[in-house]
Amino acid sequence: MAFALTASLALLTTACTGQSGSGATDDASKDTTINFWHAWSAQNEVKAVKSLVAGFEKAHPNIHVNVVGDMTDDKINQALRSGGDKAPDVISSFTTNNVGKFCSSGALVDLNPFFKKSGIDPRTTFPKPMNEYTQFDGDRCTVPLLGDAYGLYYNKTAFQKAGIADPPKTWSEFEADAKKLTIPQGDSYKQLGFMPDYHGWETTTEHYFAQFSPTYFGKDGKSNVATDPAFEKGFALQKRLVDELGGFQKLERFRSTLGDEWGPKHPFHTGQVAMQLDGEWRLGMAEQAKPQFEIGVAPLPVPDDQAAQYGKGYITGTIAGIAAASHKQNAAWEFVKYITTDTDAVVGFANDIHNVPSTLAALKSPKLTYDPRFKTFLDIAADPDSTTSPASVNGGQYLVTIQQLGYDYESGKVTDLKSGLKNSAAQIDTDIAQAK
Repeated sequence: MAFALTASLALLTTACTGQSGSGATDDASKDTTINFWHAWSAQNEVKAVKSLVAGFEKAHPNIHVNVVGDMTDDKINQALRSGGDKAPDVISSFTTNNVGKFCSSGALVDLNPFFKKSGIDPRTTFPKPMNEYTQFDGDRCTVPLLGDAYGLYYNKTAFQKAGIADPPKTWSEFEADAKKLTIPQGDSYKQLGFMPDYHGWETTTEHYFAQFSPTYFGKDGKSNVATDPAFEKGFALQKRLVDELGGFQKLERFRSTLGDEWGPKHPFHTGQVAMQLDGEWRLGMAEQAKPQFEIGVAPLPVPDDQAAQYGKGYITGTIAGIAAASHKQNAAWEFVKYITTDTDAVVGFANDIHNVPSTLAALKSPKLTYDPRFKTFLDIAADPDSTTSPASVNGGQYLVTIQQLGYDYESGKVTDLKSGLKNSAAQIDTDIAQAK
């Protein structure tokens, strides 16, 4: 989805300043129209965007926003390269993994000068992980626009039947509960405590590993996959779960019979899987499916030696930025500042599309409306120990490499984990060097 790093020297030379020659010379107090491209497409989401824009236009009657929705990163990248009157001045994307490419290519301007000019400190405005995943190599070319937090959903009825009083807080408790909740049925399962397979629903390496607080890259920019113990521990945990819950082949056969992640027959909805790693959106989807049990929500477990950090989780979300080719960057900044830092605007948008607010103030706002269980995700987002996966020059390619090792290790294709970690680290370093 990324555009070529060689695209448009003009973008490269103007990306980092946000000053003269880059389009930040316009008078934002004059009557003007800016183009905003976003990726939302569902009816309720499109309606929410319109409401957000209407709030901005009411506060800034001289700035009009032309909205274009359902835009993929491919379409956005192409438009950023080509420029022109119809190209976006402001974009939003669901793909935080592309921040490194957005920043290093110069397609989006560095927003640090704009924040400084407005007297806003991103470090005290946004949760730490969100503040981190919106910048690359000191270039803050994007800003958080709502977020996603990952936690644990559990079947309270199944827990009671199994004699489990509370959701697990450590991975050892989780392992014990997953086994206790598993009810075999012939060569399959009547109920599986947890589906650990990486091809499962949201059970990716980065979501597992977040609970171990890994450092993906060293100060030298090299991969830490083979040197940070968090990765080996994360892989080992998942492989133990696979082995303890029936083995890879048995689990895969069962998984092939289960419902779609985004449909009403998701195995957590139907009670076929008792615990589920997932984002904040799952609660509404699960309740809509009218499950025959009570749904519980909690943070994901943490390693036993990090029990004090229980409550943390993996954070990602939507990002927004200003096109380097835009000649209306000051007006564009007024819009970006409003939709990403105005507390009431952020809260209203979060309420409308049921995402996690992306500022610390909005997370604490009394105007937030939500199911009480949703507060778990607000707390995870605000937790200083929560983590994300960092931006890189070639996007999320390093995560693809790590995930591939996960597939190979859980299936038995790779048996020597240490060797696999070294090979993956070498591949990541090679890929990044080539991208640069």
